[in-house]
Amino acid sequence: MLPPDTATAFWVTHPTHGELKQEPLALPAENEVLIRALYSGVSRGTESLVFNARVPESEYSRMRAPFQAGEFPTPVKYGYCSIGYVEQGPDHLFNKTVFCLFPHQDYYVVPADAVLALPDDVPAYRAVLTANMETAINGVWDANPMLGERVCVVGAGVVGVLVAYLCAQIPGVEVRLIDINPQRETLATYLGIPFCTLEQAPTDQDCVIHASGQPDGLRLAMGLLGNEGRVIEMSWFGEGDVSLPLGGAFHSQRLTLRASQVGQLPAKLQPRWNYRRRLALALRLLTDQRLDALISGESDFADFPTLAPALFGPGSTALCHRIRYPLPA
Repeated sequence: MLPPDTATAFWVTHPTHGELKQEPLALPAENEVLIRALYSGVSRGTESLVFNARVPESEYSRMRAPFQAGEFPTPVKYGYCSIGYVEQGPDHLFNKTVFCLFPHQDYYVVPADAVLALPDDVPAYRAVLTANMETAINGVWDANPMLGERVCVVGAGVVGVLVAYLCAQIPGVEVRLIDINPQRETLATYLGIPFCTLEQAPTDQDCVIHASGQPDGLRLAMGLLGNEGRVIEMSWFGEGDVSLPLGGAFHSQRLTLRASQVGQLPAKLQPRWNYRRRLALALRLLTDQRLDALISGESDFADFPTLAPALFGPGSTALCHRIRYPLPA
């Protein structure tokens, strides 16, 4: 079957508005692959900032996705979690299902070294969590929870849950997942993660990892630390300003506030790790079928523009939303 000569992609054309647009699709050159998308995952935190045009001008360059088209604030084609089938390409990738840091689009051509084949025991429908798992891995590396430490994760979104899930597998680490939504307890329990609401949150913690995306969550995180404790900030507030209680206990208890951002590997790992090795690790960590519970919804690609305002709106409680692409005719 001949490949199509056009592709359909989701573009944020104006703040809070998205459209599907067609664009030319080139034939793959040597050492390139033609991908037919099967699924893409919506990274709600970052993509909400993009959809609502809240990316600060100072971050336009650093926030570019690998295969982004257009410029911030709009129009822009943005996204970084695509799972697809290699229809043309080198023998070692032909007919393989792969992950690529590509926006929401049904067909695309990229260099062969921009994709990574899925492990046999990771299904395509679960692999949409790959980018979130990468972020969680980086957060755990930055937090560096040690044997026997008391750790809290504030915010039970996809990244927060994955961070707590990973921390709970470190022997001796006492982890608690904290969220204002008590309904998140069912998910946490299913994944084997102790859960509590804000009122039940323990204090005197060695480390608190903040992933709620809300200033109140960061202030809570700082209040849970014991002497010499550390907060790892995984949220990104876009254009928002955040006020913090940096008097009192922050100084007297010598607390630490440190950012974690997936776009850069921790310095101590850079001699031996690169992004591809981290990506391969993220894929290997998705073998647990219980992680399917983090997929809170699925819709057809054609419906994405209609669903996007609610999905990226302030009242959304979605976890990972999965976009499903049509099979070829």
